[in-house]
Amino acid sequence: MDSIANNGAIQENNCGAKLGQNSIIQPLLTDLYQITMAYAYWKTGKTEGNAVFDLYFRKNPFSGEFTIFGGLEECLKFLEKFRYSDSDIHYLRQILPASVEESFYEYLKTLSAEKIKLYAVKEGTVVFPRVPLIRVEGPLIVAQLLETTLLNLVNYASLMATNSARYRLAAGKLKLYEFGLRRAQGPDGGLSASKYSYIGGFDGTSNVLAGKLFNIPVKGTHAHSYITSFSSLEELNTRLLTPSQGGGPKDFVESALKWREIIASLFNIVLSEVSDGEFAAFISFATAFPNGFMALVDTYDVKRSGLLNFCAVALALNDLGYKALGIRLDSGDLAYLSRVARDYFQRISCEFKIPYFKDLAIMASNDINEETILSLNEQGHCIDSFGIGTHLVTCQKQPALGCVYKLVELNEEPRIKLSHDMAKVTIPGKKNVFRLYGNTFSLIDLLQRSDEDPPIVQQKVLCRHPFEESKRAYVIPSKVENLLVLFWNDGKICQPLPNLQEIKENVNNSLKILRPDIKRSLNPTPYKVSVSDNLYHFLHKLWLDSAPIGELS
Repeated sequence: MDSIANNGAIQENNCGAKLGQNSIIQPLLTDLYQITMAYAYWKTGKTEGNAVFDLYFRKNPFSGEFTIFGGLEECLKFLEKFRYSDSDIHYLRQILPASVEESFYEYLKTLSAEKIKLYAVKEGTVVFPRVPLIRVEGPLIVAQLLETTLLNLVNYASLMATNSARYRLAAGKLKLYEFGLRRAQGPDGGLSASKYSYIGGFDGTSNVLAGKLFNIPVKGTHAHSYITSFSSLEELNTRLLTPSQGGGPKDFVESALKWREIIASLFNIVLSEVSDGEFAAFISFATAFPNGFMALVDTYDVKRSGLLNFCAVALALNDLGYKALGIRLDSGDLAYLSRVARDYFQRISCEFKIPYFKDLAIMASNDINEETILSLNEQGHCIDSFGIGTHLVTCQKQPALGCVYKLVELNEEPRIKLSHDMAKVTIPGKKNVFRLYGNTFSLIDLLQRSDEDPPIVQQKVLCRHPFEESKRAYVIPSKVENLLVLFWNDGKICQPLPNLQEIKENVNNSLKILRPDIKRSLNPTPYKVSVSDNLYHFLHKLWLDSAPIGELS
């Protein structure tokens, strides 16, 4: 998984948050066969051949029809650090066969990414199958050695950003918070999940380190263990709370008890059924955070205990000039309980003339996935925000994107991989990618050979399916966008890199170019990715020339 912990080099982002890349992201974070191929290339004198590789995926994840590209910044940082250290060489001597020549190790010490060119789609852009997300050009041996690490940095980042964007589409304008650190695949997976969920559309995270590193808003309340650690009001060490406007401390416990008696009759609840331990926990937490009181109300019984105790404490806070934030529901029928809670808040607001009380926040957690949110929407819930963990950070619905990295050209000669599985046939040669727009939405992505003239606005373009001859259409674009931008050249990053907020905005703007039927959760319409007429004939001629001819006998 993409790793973005702050163990390595540090720099400042535009918001002042420290950004770095885990020192584990280095040339040895690769598969052994990359090293063995490098030696074989070196032995046969193919080190300086000019290669072109495409990094792309074959199918959109989560049964959807779009993907969000993520991980580019991490790829560029990796190129900056691409060097084999003395300890790397020492280790390689131990694991490679004794027959490997010493001069190969000396050669590895000289390698860097200075002769590499990297073109890429802008991070946070909506992308589709077969479209090159990254095009790498340069010496064959170096371009080959980059493969595994680039795939590692792009696969999870793009999958996570896409998963988050789908949650955002399902939730609409409701707040979304990532609560998945404890369930993530290790610390690096947890940090990556926080970063790319924010890019994809989430509003914050519970992950404190991610907040520090990436300037992401951090949210959190308390756990059930805090509630169950109290059993009675006698455990409260302090009963006093100073009013927000100043003055002498007031007996906060006495005020909360009075309010509990008043509203218990309003809601026909018998106080003997209500948990005093829960009540004590709420009072304790409100005393600690009078301006940030948000309570987990499902430890015992939401209707008969949790809501009553919360409202009593919130009303006591109101008497002292503080405003509670709201509640969190972590179990049960979330749609129903949220409506019950909202009814409580509205009745209290009306009864005691406290306008803000009716709008207290209701957060829901409880192992929520995209389908849960869609179902809750149909049930008419009163939830304001969701805290989402396991299904989000593990991408449980589909745990891998499946990006590949394929050689498409060597020394200006096209290369093609053939397969009985049509999806695995590569589109050969160096290519440019253009997005053609109609008046409102994007119409189609067009792959062209690099020596072709780009499409022109308001001029007819023939767009063809790469493999099905009858599928073709003319497009007259109102706007043409070149998707592949040169980001790395002459050993340095050659474009200004956006901060996380800017990438987040790019995701939002990029999704707006898609028709609603492409973004819908159920049976979405596939977005069209095409090739030019020139590339179509080039591909099929090379295919026929490369495929063996069988003989019947």
